[in-house]
Amino acid sequence: MSLSNSTKFMVASCKDVANINRALKDIKSDIMANFIQANHLGLTIMTNKVIFSLNLSTIEKYIKNVDSIDLDDIMMSRLP
Repeated sequence: MSLSNSTKFMVASCKDVANINRALKDIKSDIMANFIQANHLGLTIMTNKVIFSLNLSTIEKYIKNVDSIDLDDIMMSRLP
């Protein structure tokens, strides 16, 4: 994710953490996002537990649906 996309996303990061948690709750997940941090590589989303691919794809779908994000500049999510 480019620096401009990261910056646009971080403007409303409190709202985004709540929305990510709501999306995870909708799929009956007990995973919760704690905070989002922007760095030179993109965004880091910290969670309370190790997430599985379904949780990862739910977060990715949410980020791709944020209006201010340039979809051409989003890389696939991955676990560290």
